[in-house]
Amino acid sequence: MRVLGINGVFHDPAAALVVDGVIVAAAEEERFSRRKHGKSPVPFSTWELPEHAATWCLARGGIVAADLDAVAYSYDPRLGARSADVTAENWEPLRTLYVERAPRFLKTVLPGLDPARVQFLPHHVAHAASAYLAAPWPTSSVLVLDGRGERASHLAGRAVDGGLKILATQELPHSLGLMYEEVTAHLGFKRSSDEYKVMALAAYGRPRFLAALRDAVRVTGDGGFTVAPVDWTRFAPAVGGGETWTDAHADLAASVQTRLQEVVLDLARWLHEQTGDRALTMAGGVALNCVANSYVAEHGPFGHVWVQPAAGDAGTALGAALFVAQRLGDPITPMATAALGREWPDAVLREWLDTAAVAYDTPHDIADAVAAILADNGVVAWFQGRSEYGPRALGHRSLLANPSHPDNLRRLNDIKGREQFRPVAPMVRLERAAEIFDGPLPSPYMLFTHRVRERWRDRIPAVVHVDGTARIQSVDAVQEPLVARMLEAFERRTGLPVVVNTSLNTAGRPMVDDPRDALECFGSAPVDALAIGPFLVRRRG
Repeated sequence: MRVLGINGVFHDPAAALVVDGVIVAAAEEERFSRRKHGKSPVPFSTWELPEHAATWCLARGGIVAADLDAVAYSYDPRLGARSADVTAENWEPLRTLYVERAPRFLKTVLPGLDPARVQFLPHHVAHAASAYLAAPWPTSSVLVLDGRGERASHLAGRAVDGGLKILATQELPHSLGLMYEEVTAHLGFKRSSDEYKVMALAAYGRPRFLAALRDAVRVTGDGGFTVAPVDWTRFAPAVGGGETWTDAHADLAASVQTRLQEVVLDLARWLHEQTGDRALTMAGGVALNCVANSYVAEHGPFGHVWVQPAAGDAGTALGAALFVAQRLGDPITPMATAALGREWPDAVLREWLDTAAVAYDTPHDIADAVAAILADNGVVAWFQGRSEYGPRALGHRSLLANPSHPDNLRRLNDIKGREQFRPVAPMVRLERAAEIFDGPLPSPYMLFTHRVRERWRDRIPAVVHVDGTARIQSVDAVQEPLVARMLEAFERRTGLPVVVNTSLNTAGRPMVDDPRDALECFGSAPVDALAIGPFLVRRRG
């Protein structure tokens, strides 16, 4: 079967192609449009579809729209708001109307598509399928938490051999994701976008408002929870343009983060009581909170916790495609990598460099050449292979630096135009990870935080967050041979098995995806070198 998955409702529109149960391609629309998160998550934008991502996925699979057996859309309008007045419920009936028209819209952007082949899938079922069908276990407990779907914000269930039994859901308006979005906006960040900044800021504060948040956010004992309205100004004033954060703002972030962790852990414990499973699989925007994930992994009853790397709404395109492919009879091959996006042959990369009229070299080994620059404390833009699916740079579209220089944290945040409280992440070969970091392993998708072992903190200060943790990427040499070779070459020169890895982009821009993006980013940012395929461009002057 050939199944195309589509996410196009709230934010992070994306497409994914599954052929014969194998994930062939997956990409977010933002990588093509260069608009962060693809679109605004308002009802009026629901008609906007990931047409570029979908078109590319089909091309990657060597098929046309007429060849598709199904298109799986990750929202079910039958569960959405309905009214003759499309302005009711903050225009939610308009969202439903646009989703109902999606087959016609898709036919327009994908010529040859039979609209009758479009199947609607509940949003949280698509989230769940993106976890349990992509994970390496045939049986798992499944936990989905996000801002919202059609009428709910949470799903807990059990997956056995491709089937899902739903054990609990939580109806709106109660939502952990929306609560976190609200405090994100209160702290002066962009909601449905900058929640990870709240998580980073939390490490600088004390959870001194925790008692009040425990009153406001309660578990119900049946797999659900309630979230009462919160007046955030009780704790800290709203942050507007040009204002700075105070200790009270950091304490509020710490309090919300701590309460989130407690509730997610309680939900995981309840779920384990129902299933007794060894493995927990997670998805939904809340599952991108790597601090909460680690809290559940460390304190929870599950032996394994696996989070789908595109756990936010973009991942529902993959989940919908996997679910429908499995329902149509295909056995599903688990997800082996997040490198599911675009790539370019070396000859095409050379053409881009020649067109841009930039001087470049072709080293004998690009990994070794980059390691030498890093050892000399240079910053390198790294553009290799297929781009990543999801929000994390995983050694394909990365900025790399030397972790032994503490000023490299400030330096990278300046390059990217980010707040200085934001951490950067380490990448490390899998076989060395446990020696340096204490936490869940393997961790190939940067979805857990790890305590940096004390004897290493002074050796790699650039990647150690204020709370002594780091969000690591463990690198398996079988899956990522080029990155592993670069890490080995860097260790030979420095004695350090760790390299700084942060996403190749600047503030407010999507991650670099194609060669033009890479050249633009390199040309506008104070980066010392660009490693693009086998070619090395050095900053002149």
